[in-house]
Amino acid sequence: MRPNEIAELIGFAAVADHKSFRRAAEKLNLTPSTLSHSLRSLEERLGVRLLNRTTRSVGLTDAGLALLEQVRPALRQLDAAVEGVNAFSPAPRGTVRLNVPHLAAAMVFGRRLGDFARAYPGIVLDIATDDRFVDIVAQGFDAGIRLGESVDQDMVAVRVTAPLRNIVVGAPGYFAAHPAPLTVPDDLSGHACIGYRASGSRRLYKWEFEREGEGMAIAPKGSLILDSHDLLIEAALAGAGLAYVIEASVQDALADGRLVRVLDDWCQPFDGFFLYYPSHRQLSAAMRAVIDFFRSELNRTPPEAGPIP
Repeated sequence: MRPNEIAELIGFAAVADHKSFRRAAEKLNLTPSTLSHSLRSLEERLGVRLLNRTTRSVGLTDAGLALLEQVRPALRQLDAAVEGVNAFSPAPRGTVRLNVPHLAAAMVFGRRLGDFARAYPGIVLDIATDDRFVDIVAQGFDAGIRLGESVDQDMVAVRVTAPLRNIVVGAPGYFAAHPAPLTVPDDLSGHACIGYRASGSRRLYKWEFEREGEGMAIAPKGSLILDSHDLLIEAALAGAGLAYVIEASVQDALADGRLVRVLDDWCQPFDGFFLYYPSHRQLSAAMRAVIDFFRSELNRTPPEAGPIP
């Protein structure tokens, strides 16, 4: 098999995985037109149509599905062979693309990026911050980070933060003007609650509470809805209302009295953030370095890997 024929098959598998010439081309570091030409050459050489192309989508024909079923295991074996040789390299090399929510990016990576760059100069860490849920395979990412409850069962998940807790906070100035006591979640109905929704989503994030086996979820009501966790905290600090935020993100403000927590006994811990990737994908040395570095250095949590139970 000639080198260009192998390249055509690699391009075909990338387009099949990403369902997009543009995203597949980005993954392969090619232009979409170059990749499109390569796929047409493959179809002409085989004498069958492999892809159904429209202006909005790319799908596989029956012939394309049959070819992909045969090609994908062979390409995985080639990847494994190359990665096996990389193990002899004195330092991991390669690019790792991650899809990460903004809050997780700050909590997991934060100030450690400089240390990582110095420790692994051969690794390109490409982090895309996005609060929306995306298909990491279709979008060409090697892995993603999400809350444990949001990770699909067919993914391998590795804990990268300790368990977290959402709490309700407000500024002293807000409570000076709204002194009503808060002892049960229903008391929130008399307060200005700052709403949050992920960027691009229409669904308002509910405030979840639990105490002694009793649980409830409340849709916050107020005149302010935001799509940024950082802005949510700033609004609470400014006295705009009560906010439902991750406790670890406001520790300093709680410690120096700029924010006050309420309903604390109704706020229970939950699984924190996990890095996840497809179970069929073999970890590259670069990917393993990313996992080990940020899990051990940032969080000091016990090693944990495997499907979410």
